Amino acid sequence: MEIEDLEDVVALPGAAELLHALPADRWTIVTSCTRPLALVRLRAAGLPIPEKLITASDIINGKPHPEPYLKGAALLGVAATDCVVIEDAPAGIRAGKSAEARVLALQTTERDELLRAAGAEWIVKDCASVQVDSTDSNDAISLLLSAIV
Repeated sequence: MEIEDLEDVVALPGAAELLHALPADRWTIVTSCTRPLALVRLRAAGLPIPEKLITASDIINGKPHPEPYLKGAALLGVAATDCVVIEDAPAGIRAGKSAEARVLALQTTERDELLRAAGAEWIVKDCASVQVDSTDSNDAISLLLSAIV
């Protein structure tokens, strides 16, 4: 039923712009939903689909366990410590922190106090608050995204 219920599926403000500003090999999506559902929602939201992504089908331990983000970083060929996780849920924030990634939280589903208590290093309204500065290629960061739809 979820696959067919796409009426309210929209990208968060700034999500498409953020993803298009990044090199395709520097980001992926780590989601708790199934692969078929993730693909349908990404298409419905008009967002690019990464070459590789991590879904519930690819892991044994879900968030708040670090496995999803560790596998996402491995897909990108980088250490999780070289990644920024974008999340909107405390369980996902804890997963990112447990993977030793830096975590940026979006104010889309929870209060700031809960996002901060879960370990978010930065809290912003939505993806439109995030800008990519590609002028310094020596300071490369990879993004592991959960909260974009």
